[in-house]
Amino acid sequence: MHSPRLPAIPVEVLLLAYRSGIFPMSDSRDDPEIFWVEPRERAILPLDGFRMSRSLAKVVRKDRFRITLDTAFGDVMRACAAPRPGHPESWISERIHESYSHLHEAGHAHSIECWDGEELVGGLYGVSFDMVFCGESMFSRRTDSSKVALAWLVALMKRAGYVLLDCQFMTDHLASMGATELPQAKYLELLAGAEGETTMTLAQAMAQVLEEGSAYSSPGKVIAQSFTQTS
Repeated sequence: MHSPRLPAIPVEVLLLAYRSGIFPMSDSRDDPEIFWVEPRERAILPLDGFRMSRSLAKVVRKDRFRITLDTAFGDVMRACAAPRPGHPESWISERIHESYSHLHEAGHAHSIECWDGEELVGGLYGVSFDMVFCGESMFSRRTDSSKVALAWLVALMKRAGYVLLDCQFMTDHLASMGATELPQAKYLELLAGAEGETTMTLAQAMAQVLEEGSAYSSPGKVIAQSFTQTS
């Protein structure tokens, strides 16, 4: 027996939730219900604290992957929701997929894609409003592909004038790249301080990087130069 189909979460409800520091999840891929999450401890990645290792910088500079923005949002979401070793289920339900697709169409959800030839091998997606980007999920089918996507996101955010990258929950993967945890109350203070408009959109920042990168056929070099700290 199929679960009843429930309507997508309205765009304005999603945006109000994110501006209030909460976000939706589901218990499983097929669950029509959602629940709202407000973590006690919030993970963020300070834009000036992103750690790019020498090995990752080399991958980025050499343009091992072709990077695009918002060209395969639905595919990125589905890849993030796909079963993984040790994680057969996903909190990204069909209802959440539909809801965020509408948010993407409204210009408030974005994806960064990593391509190997014509194959989508990594990426991430998240929600954008004011000077905030809330990372939702990422996936990797090639070594370092999700790390490259995150490096591009941070570089584009810095260029566009964003000030807050929310990672929601801490993981070892995020911690290794500079993410830190703080109480939800402190996160809400940062959220309030990030109101206002960015100096440009992510798409405009992407266009700048590609234009600058065309000078020496390597947009990855432009991205790598955004980070001076290596480890």
